[in-house]
Amino acid sequence: MIELTTISGTKFFLNPDLIYRIEQTPDTVVTLTTEKIILVQESAEQINHLIIAYRREIFAKLFEH
Repeated sequence: MIELTTISGTKFFLNPDLIYRIEQTPDTVVTLTTEKIILVQESAEQINHLIIAYRREIFAKLFEH
């Protein structure tokens, strides 16, 4: 899960596999595969880095043993 912040400042965790699209308008708009839309404070680039770090962590755990 990645931690994001809503426009109002509430922190939440999101499964990045649910992300369909990220748009960078003045606000960052995250559209989920469920068609739900979430406005967040993080930029599209920051979210991309969070997703990469999340996936690296998962793959690292797979190959630990």
